[in-house]
This record gives sequence, C-alpha cells and structure tokens, in this order.
Amino acid sequence: MKEIERAGIPVVHVCTVVPISLTVGANRIVPAVAIPHPLGNPALPPDEERALRRRLVMKALNALTTPVDGQTVFE
Repeated sequence: MKEIERAGIPVVHVCTVVPISLTVGANRIVPAVAIPHPLGNPALPPDEERALRRRLVMKALNALTTPVDGQTVFE
C-alpha cells in the first residue's frame, strides 16, 4: 500500500477495524460495514443493500480524489 502511494498512485483502505488501518499507516481509510461482510449487509432488502454498497464505493472514490496530509478517516 505505501509503496503504491510512493509511486504516486493514491490508495484507499476500506476496512472494518479502523485502529488496525491506523496502526499499519494507511493514509486514506474508509470504515466498512462489518467483518463478515465489509461492503454489504445481506440482512437488508436487495435495493437497500445496493444503496449501501454504492455509498461505500462512492466514499472510497471520493477519498481517492481528496488530497491528504497524513492519515485521514473518511466517515
């Protein structure tokens, strides 16, 4: 992850445990839903889960295009 950023390519770490991402030094962190289903919630109706997934992906894309100076958590 850090080597990719050193090459000038932004990276987003979508994770369920933010403190771990902070410990490993991720610069752009997007909190996910839950450990067994980080990018979704199968208990939701299909249309709501799709909306949830879309929000997470859009948040990650926004994080990619946001200049950061150090570790940033995108809530």
